[in-house]
Amino acid sequence: MSSSPQEPNQEPNQEQKEERKEEAKAEEKEVKNEETKEEQKQEKKEEKKEEKKERKKEEKTESWSDFIYNPRTGEFLGRTASSWGLILLFYLIFYGFLAGMFSLTMWVMLQTLDENVPRYQDRVANPGLVIRPHASEISFNRSDPTNYNQYIQQLHDLLQQYNDSVQERNDLCLVGEYTEQDNEPIKKVCQFKRSTLRQCSGLPDTSFGYADGKPCIIIKMNRVIGLKPRGDPYINCTAKRDSLLQMQYFPSEGRLDKMFFPYYGNKAHPDYVQPLVAVKLLLTKEDYNVEQTVECKLEGSNLRNNDDRDKFQGRVTFRVKVSE
Repeated sequence: MSSSPQEPNQEPNQEQKEERKEEAKAEEKEVKNEETKEEQKQEKKEEKKEEKKERKKEEKTESWSDFIYNPRTGEFLGRTASSWGLILLFYLIFYGFLAGMFSLTMWVMLQTLDENVPRYQDRVANPGLVIRPHASEISFNRSDPTNYNQYIQQLHDLLQQYNDSVQERNDLCLVGEYTEQDNEPIKKVCQFKRSTLRQCSGLPDTSFGYADGKPCIIIKMNRVIGLKPRGDPYINCTAKRDSLLQMQYFPSEGRLDKMFFPYYGNKAHPDYVQPLVAVKLLLTKEDYNVEQTVECKLEGSNLRNNDDRDKFQGRVTFRVKVSE
């Protein structure tokens, strides 16, 4: 009598178990369906990304090709033929106007200039001095010609235009007087013959005294247009040592004659030759193997020779060392 009421209770338990199993299966199916849906979504996203990449690549290639030349609109580099024509016409007119303005400005400025004389020459009012051979330190062995050949060659090259045969074609000018010829269309050139330098002319002694250990140094003054030095200019050289160094000057006393002034410029005065002064250093054997510092100055005129800011204005310093 007691087992009969338990049997109906067991049956619903089995039904509940089956229902639960079915529910679990259904839940598993739903989970699987959701997973498959997510996988499909991801696959679709990846496909869309790939499609976008391909589209971008195609757009880039199309954009570059269309930018260079678009067959639909006929544009070349983003502009039509009429647009290119207008912009080229604009720049042609614009730059043509600028070129015209520049040319007009240059023409007006050139009308104010003198082709023979610089407009501003305040910085070169006082000329400098230079020497030949062109070296601040002249050192050589007098018994070895290869040591001083370069120096004597420089002197020969300088004096070629001063050869007597060349200078005889020039004019004889008044000694001690300026050769003023402002109104002359063709400027005459005063003679300065090479033979004037005598022992330093390279004519009686082709070594200019270098073989004897008594070298010649040629000094010339830089050209300055319109310069007319007052007084009686000459070159004076002194050795920076306790004892006196004997020297000879050619022309005598190192004179720079006024007849070679003024100079009218390279265009108006193309054959002009400036006067030279040669200094022969009379070195003795006691002076050999000792460096001699010599300073030459332009004296006897209003030209400056003591400007500390410019050590070549009206003066020049060089060193000589002779060995044997």
